[in-house]
Amino acid sequence: MNTLKQNSKPLIWFMGLLLAGFIAGCGSDGGGSTQPGTLGVSLTDAPACGFDEVNVTVSKVRIHQTNTDNENAAGWTDITLNPPRKINLLDLNDPTQPNFALLTLGQTPLPAGHYTQLRLVLDRNTGQSLANSVIPTGGTEVALDTPSAIQTGVKLIHQFTVNSGQRVDLLLDFDACHSIVKTGNGTYKLKPVIKVIPTELNGIEGFVDKTSFVNNSLVGKNVIASAQFNGEIIRATVVNTDTGKFFLAHLDPAKDYDVVITADDHATAVISTVPVEPAPIITIISTSAAPFSLANSTSQAITGKVTLSPADDDGTVIVAAKQSLSGGPTVTVKLVVATVLDAADPIGDYEYNMTLPTGAPALAPYSAIPPPITPTAAAQALVAKIYTVQGSAQVVTTTDTTVYATQNPAPSAKDITIVANQTQDFTLSAP
Repeated sequence: MNTLKQNSKPLIWFMGLLLAGFIAGCGSDGGGSTQPGTLGVSLTDAPACGFDEVNVTVSKVRIHQTNTDNENAAGWTDITLNPPRKINLLDLNDPTQPNFALLTLGQTPLPAGHYTQLRLVLDRNTGQSLANSVIPTGGTEVALDTPSAIQTGVKLIHQFTVNSGQRVDLLLDFDACHSIVKTGNGTYKLKPVIKVIPTELNGIEGFVDKTSFVNNSLVGKNVIASAQFNGEIIRATVVNTDTGKFFLAHLDPAKDYDVVITADDHATAVISTVPVEPAPIITIISTSAAPFSLANSTSQAITGKVTLSPADDDGTVIVAAKQSLSGGPTVTVKLVVATVLDAADPIGDYEYNMTLPTGAPALAPYSAIPPPITPTAAAQALVAKIYTVQGSAQVVTTTDTTVYATQNPAPSAKDITIVANQTQDFTLSAP
C-alpha cells in the first residue's frame, strides 16, 4: 500500500509535464553472457500558455552510449513508432485522469552499459499534413515549424547506467509553454525545452470546490494549480473539472513549496510552505469534503513591449506577473509567452498582454493538522492590484544557448489599476 501524508489513499500515478520513462536492464543466462534489458518510453505534459492544443508527431526515440556521436553514427538503439504518432500534449496535462497523464510510446531491448545521449525525433510537416501544430486559444490549427535539427532528434542531456539484471526508469519533462516561439505574422516555431527528472512519485494533492464547475463560475476559466519555489513555477497542472482535484508530482523533497491556485476573473489562493516528502509519500492540503474556493474578482489587462539586446527574433520570451503577499511569499500569478512583432518593426521586439485579478489574494500557511486549511484575504488588502512584471528570455541554436536575464528598467511593484502602469515596456539584455 502506498503512503499518503495525512491520509491513506490509493497512490495516483504520474503527473507531468512531457515525455517519459526509460526502462533498461539485462541478466545473466547462467553461462556468463549478458542478456539485454528493456527500454520503455512514455509521454506526459503540463499546461501550455495560450493554446487549446499543442500537437507533435513522434517518430522515434534514440539512445546512444556516446554523447558526441551524430545521428548517422553506428551504435544507436531506437524505439520506432510505426506509423509515427501525432499527440496533443495538452491531453496529457491532468494526472488525475485514468491514464495518469502518461502515454506509452513503445520499448526496445537495451544492452547493459553507460548511456550519455538521448534524442527525441519528430516527424516533419509535409504539404497539407500538419504533423506538428498548435491551436491558439479560441483559434484554428496552424503549423508548428520544426527546424531540421529537431527532425534529426532533440538532444537531451542526461547520463544513466543500465546494470545487468536491473531496470532504470527516467521521466522526460517536455515544457510546452517554454518551447514555442510565437511570431507576429501568425506562425509558430518549436524550440523544445525538455528535462530529465526522476520517476519516483511524490508530491502535493488537493481539491478546488467542484460545485464551482457545476454552477459554471469556473467553467472555461483556466483553473491552474502550481507548486512554486522562490516565486518560480516548478510544476503546474490543470484542475480536473469533474472532481476539482489536482496533483503536483515529482517534487524535490529537500524544499517546501507554495501552492498557487489561479483562475480567470477570480482572486488567487496561496497555501505557503507546503512540505514535500520522498516518494511514495503525498502531502494532502485539501480534500473533496473540504476543498479550496476561489473568490470572484474584477480583472485588469496590462500590455507591453519586450526588446532583446542583442536583438534576435528567434527567442522564447516569457513574461511573469508576480505578487508579494503580506506575511507570505512572492508568487507568480500569471505567466505568458511574448509574441515576436512583425517584420515592419525592428528585430528583437516582442509584445505581451495578460489579464490579472485586482481582488486581494487569499493566503494560509500549511498546517499538519488535518484539513481544512482555509486561505483568507483579510490581511491582503494592501497587496490587491499590486504586481511586479518580470521577463526572461533565451535563444537556442544548434551550438549555443543565449540567456537574457538583465531587465531595464528593473522590475518594480506597481498598481495595475493606474492607467500609466497598464503598459509596461522593458529591455532584456544578455551578459
